[in-house]
Amino acid sequence: MFPRHRFLLACLLAVGIAGHVYAGDAGRILIVVSGEGRDQGKTRPGYEFDELSQAWLIFKANGFAIDVASPQGGAVEADKYNPQEPFNAALLADADAMRVLANTRATKEVKATDYAAVYVVGGKGAMFDLPHDAALVALLADAYEGGAVIGAVCHGPAALADVRLRDGTPLVQGKAMTGFTNEEEALFGKRWAKEFPWLLEDRLRERGAQWQEAPLMMVKVVVDGRLVTGQNPYSTAGMAEAIVRTTGRTPVARTPWRDELTMALAAQARDGDIAGARDALAADTTRYHVDLLGLLGYYQAQAATRDGDLRPALQLMQLAMPYMAQPELKLGAAEAHLRLGERDEARALVQRVLAATPDMKEAKALLQRIDG
Repeated sequence: MFPRHRFLLACLLAVGIAGHVYAGDAGRILIVVSGEGRDQGKTRPGYEFDELSQAWLIFKANGFAIDVASPQGGAVEADKYNPQEPFNAALLADADAMRVLANTRATKEVKATDYAAVYVVGGKGAMFDLPHDAALVALLADAYEGGAVIGAVCHGPAALADVRLRDGTPLVQGKAMTGFTNEEEALFGKRWAKEFPWLLEDRLRERGAQWQEAPLMMVKVVVDGRLVTGQNPYSTAGMAEAIVRTTGRTPVARTPWRDELTMALAAQARDGDIAGARDALAADTTRYHVDLLGLLGYYQAQAATRDGDLRPALQLMQLAMPYMAQPELKLGAAEAHLRLGERDEARALVQRVLAATPDMKEAKALLQRIDG
């Protein structure tokens, strides 16, 4: 917290765009990452490199200088990721960025007044060290009350759970926001969730957040004043651009990454335009991560508890099926058909699997259930 006269002076001298007034440097963003990670997440989870790289590239393209901080400072380790993804490859090729990541600043050494925005990267490691970092908690409170934008994605909002403002109210109280959901945690957090101090959605709801969420692993970005949150890794690019807009800048035009195009195609299909999504995919499959489409449908079907949720999941699997040879996808679609009471369609898919893999136990068991 800085003295009142310094705050007023900063407000008077700050550069304001579209009515936004900064208490800090209008051209600098702080990225916060977990320092928990070990062995690429095998023995201890860390941060998500995809969530770092996409946001970094968007911030940089929009003219921001970037600093990175972690609870202890120094080198930090991400969970396993694909270095060939264009956004990751671009960041890895940036020697200056790699130097910053090799020696992050300790959160206790960072001043809130230096930044227009603070962005907290997700990853399961964020559940362990970020909420308990007193320096980070104070930094986020000071930054928010000083006029900065606060952003977080996936598990990153865990850092906000115990942030309180000067009057003692939780920062998130009454705020519309999102983050990694209980539904997503149930499917993808099985290894580490049992060690979490609490589930993210539960804790933020307890703190008074007005929780919002999209269907499992779909893109969701929520903006409430100067608080910007994204639900999951696929929400990173949209969230980063929302941070840029909330600071008062118009994001520069760019070519969407394949992940973004794929998630937009999935949303198009789920919104009912199956034919349009099918035509777009057939026209140029290289523009999309077809496996991602199939996996989205497969896991959304597992999580579905109503026919209204199961049908769109099945349609995603059907969209990807012509381009994916994995028998598990066909069995997942057959299971969805069976749950919807469509036994003939289910049987036909299982028979296709058995024709190619006659000894597949899972297929035989599913066929028995269909005909039982």
